[in-house]
Amino acid sequence: MKRHQLRELIEQGEGVCVEFKRRFTTLDKIAKELCAFANTRGGYLLFGVDDDGTIVGVESEKEQIELVRTASEFYVVPPLHVEIEVIEIEWKDVVVVHVVASSQRPHRVVEQPDDTRGVVYIRSQAQSVQASREMVRLMREQRPDAQPLQLYIGDRERRLFAYLHEHGKITVAEYARLVNISRRRALQLLIRLVRAELLVLHTDAPTNYFTMVSDGPTG
Repeated sequence: MKRHQLRELIEQGEGVCVEFKRRFTTLDKIAKELCAFANTRGGYLLFGVDDDGTIVGVESEKEQIELVRTASEFYVVPPLHVEIEVIEIEWKDVVVVHVVASSQRPHRVVEQPDDTRGVVYIRSQAQSVQASREMVRLMREQRPDAQPLQLYIGDRERRLFAYLHEHGKITVAEYARLVNISRRRALQLLIRLVRAELLVLHTDAPTNYFTMVSDGPTG
């Protein structure tokens, strides 16, 4: 990354693909940011930049880099490969960590390197938040090694489309009640339709919901 590209990135401010950090915090918190970028659209984590975009620099770029690598390799499962650069700007060093959108998602953050469980995070606007069950399921279904998609439009699907045509959006619980099936089965069917690009999953509300592809979020 060139110096002018970094300056442009900082001027744009924090967002889905950019996060500022004045300094390194803890391994699990940095792992959370890296995990969220990898599970969403990728992005840049900038160390040495305050929340308001002020460039403060880092004291020891070597130490910062080592901690980032530890977080990405031992506190994220599957481990992440990140690209790290040190760029001098305004006579201060900024550590730029680039995370690409991963084909191995969902990645999860673990408290200890040997943990078998963990928490999945995604980016939502300018924050890293815990992913919903619907989003985790969708990420698994979209992996390259997922089972091939088999789509069948039957009575349940037709009733869903009719409901969406009238109401605009639907949650997993609403769909389960509509066609009298379990929430697990309802989620499975909805995610299959998202994979087929017939539905869109929205995560911008307290409860995730689905709409037809041609529809946007409704109030």
